[in-house]
Amino acid sequence: MSDNTFAKDIHKGLSAPLKHISSKYFYDDIGSGIFQDIMKMPEYYPTACEFEILSLQGQQIVDKLNFDQPFNIVEFGAGDGIKTRQLLKTLVETGVEFSYVPIDISKKAIEELEANMLDHLPDLQIKPMIGNYFSMIEELATSETPSLFLFLGGNIGNYEKDEVNDLLKSFNQSMKPGDKLLTGFDLQKNPATIRFAYDDPQGITKAFNMNLLHRINRELGGNIKTSQFDFYSHYNPINGEVRSYLVSLVTQKIHLQRMDKCYYFEQNELIRTELSKKYTLKEIEEVAETNGYKVLEHFLDCKHYFTDSLWVKE
Repeated sequence: MSDNTFAKDIHKGLSAPLKHISSKYFYDDIGSGIFQDIMKMPEYYPTACEFEILSLQGQQIVDKLNFDQPFNIVEFGAGDGIKTRQLLKTLVETGVEFSYVPIDISKKAIEELEANMLDHLPDLQIKPMIGNYFSMIEELATSETPSLFLFLGGNIGNYEKDEVNDLLKSFNQSMKPGDKLLTGFDLQKNPATIRFAYDDPQGITKAFNMNLLHRINRELGGNIKTSQFDFYSHYNPINGEVRSYLVSLVTQKIHLQRMDKCYYFEQNELIRTELSKKYTLKEIEEVAETNGYKVLEHFLDCKHYFTDSLWVKE
């Protein structure tokens, strides 16, 4: 992602009536490191739950695919691939013929993923693609090979409702009838469990959000005093939405040297940073049907905190 895009998006977000910063900007090198710490927190359950599903139910997922010829497994935003590797391991060990096609915009991320995968699964057929999801899946759509698409990690929860429909429709348009989609959804549960996962006592989630301000200072020559901001996270158990914010503790003006622009904050004014929606199984089935899919099965962890939901394009 170019520096120019970051500058434009920050200007747009801090100039808006309701200030906001896209959650995609959490993941610079420092932010990615803090997120690794979040995933290790005892309160943060999604990673462990999905790891359990893909480790223990890989064979059931494979059986449900029901492909009668070699196929592709196409993954959007594979990250470090540790969870996906559990599913791929099952396929390799049972002698299923497939190619793994991870897609990421970062060449470095793809190179590290490929080396890591082949280190653990030397027989894996891997065909990485570097670029954005949609140009890559258009390319794949011209092939006759059936595909399983992976969109794991509960990432879909970071999208607003209309964005979810746009994303799933875009996937659907590039899929062939009979192609499958395995998508991770964090499920609604005891509100206290969710609250602690997104506002932990150690303050790691707060540091993750505050890093957005540090990043603006580093990359855009900002003069933001981070001590003049706080972090607030709120879970609404009625609609299943976790919303995270940075809060300006004082009336203040910040200046970003690189753009030579100033932004004004009232005391207690908010910057929206993240949405993380938690779904019910009924909502998942509705969103699948709305966008041209049929749910084949919900694969749940033992606590029923999370599901990897397998859909087919009809």
